[in-house]
Amino acid sequence: MFQTDKIKMRRKHITRNPHGGGNTRLLLVMLGYLCLIKGAVAAPQIPAMFAFGDSLIDDGNNNGLNSLAKSNYYPYGIDFYQGSTGRFCNGKTVVDALCMLDAPFLPLSLSCDLLELPYIPAYTTAGPNGTSRLGGVNYASAGGGILDETGQHLGERYSLNQQVLNFESDLNSIRAVLGTDRSYNQFLTRSIAVMVFGSNDYINNYLLPSLYNSGYNYTPEQFANLLLNHYTRQILALNSVGLRKFLLAGVGPLGCIPSQRASGAARPDRCVDQVNEMVVFFNQGLRSLVEQLNSNHPGSIFIYGNTYAAVGDMLNNPANYGFSVLDRGCCGIEQNYEWQFTCLPLSTPCPNRNQYVFWDAFHPTESVNLILAQKAYTGNQTDVYPINVQQLAQL
Repeated sequence: MFQTDKIKMRRKHITRNPHGGGNTRLLLVMLGYLCLIKGAVAAPQIPAMFAFGDSLIDDGNNNGLNSLAKSNYYPYGIDFYQGSTGRFCNGKTVVDALCMLDAPFLPLSLSCDLLELPYIPAYTTAGPNGTSRLGGVNYASAGGGILDETGQHLGERYSLNQQVLNFESDLNSIRAVLGTDRSYNQFLTRSIAVMVFGSNDYINNYLLPSLYNSGYNYTPEQFANLLLNHYTRQILALNSVGLRKFLLAGVGPLGCIPSQRASGAARPDRCVDQVNEMVVFFNQGLRSLVEQLNSNHPGSIFIYGNTYAAVGDMLNNPANYGFSVLDRGCCGIEQNYEWQFTCLPLSTPCPNRNQYVFWDAFHPTESVNLILAQKAYTGNQTDVYPINVQQLAQL
C-alpha cells in the first residue's frame, strides 16, 4: 500500500537544467528513436477507446451544458494544437496522451504514439453518424461523479450513470456501420474502456458539508464502499453490452492539490493528510475490486491504474521529473496558492508550465498527464496492476 505520510510536500527551490526534463526527457527521447525503428506510421493497436470520467479527461462535453464547470476559453488549451476545446489543462489530458504521446521538444518525425489512435471526440461533438464513433468516444464530464448528486451545485453535468446511458445510446449507430454481429462483437471486445472517477465525489460532495450530507452520514471507509458499490454496477453494465478491456484509474492524492492546500486544513507547506487518507480507502477498494472482477469474469480483463502512487512520486521526487513548483497551479485568480481556483478567462499563465505539477487548483499540467500515460502504458505492477495498457492492448 502506498503510504500517505510519505507525501510531505515541503516547498523546495530546485535548480532545473533549462534544457532538460530529468529522467522523463531521456525516456521520451528514447521512445522517439524507437518510433523511427518501428516505422513512421503504424496501425492502431486497438479499434477504439471509450473514455468515462470527470474533468481530468473531459475534452469538451460540458461546453454546451448549463454548467459552471467549463474550460472552453483561454488560457485553457494554450499548449494544445486545437486551442481551448474544453479540456481542463494547458494541453493534453491523460486520455489524449494514451492515444498519442509525443515529445514536444523533438522534431515531428520523432513523435511516438502509444495506442496509435487519433484523439477521440467528445460525445456531444461526435455527430450522429456511427462512422465518427469507430475510433472511440469520450463521455467524460466535468463535475460528474460516481454518485448522481455529486457536483449538482455546479449545474448540468453527466454523471457516471448518464455516461453509461450515453454510451449505450451510441451502440446502434456503431452496429449499423459495422454490419455483422461478429464484427460488432469483435470491435467491442478489442476496444478499451478508460474510467477515471472518484475525485469529484470527494471534492464536490464529501468534502463540502455545507452543501452535501454525505460527510455526516458516512465515515470515510463507508463512503468509499458506497462509491465502489455504485461504480461496480456501472462497470458491469458496460461489460454486459460487450466491452471486455477496462483501465480503472485510482484517485490521486487530493490532499495535495492547490484547492485543498488553500483550505487551511494543513500547514502551508504540507498536504492535507486527512484527505489523502480518505482517498486511500477508495483506492484500496478499487484495486481489490479489480482482482474480484478478473476472478469472476474470465473473458474480460480489468486493470488498476495507481494514480496515487504515480503523482505521489512526482511530489516526493520532483527533480526526477523536471518539476520545481509543487504547491500551486500555473494559472488562477492569483499566482499564489492561497487564492487559486480555476483560470480566469484571458488570464496570463506561468511561462514555465513544464515545471509545474498543477495547471490550476484542481488539475495537473500536460507534463504530468504525459508521465501518467506512459506509466499506464509501459509501467510495472506498482504503476498499473495486474498488467499494463500495452499488454492489455495485445490481448
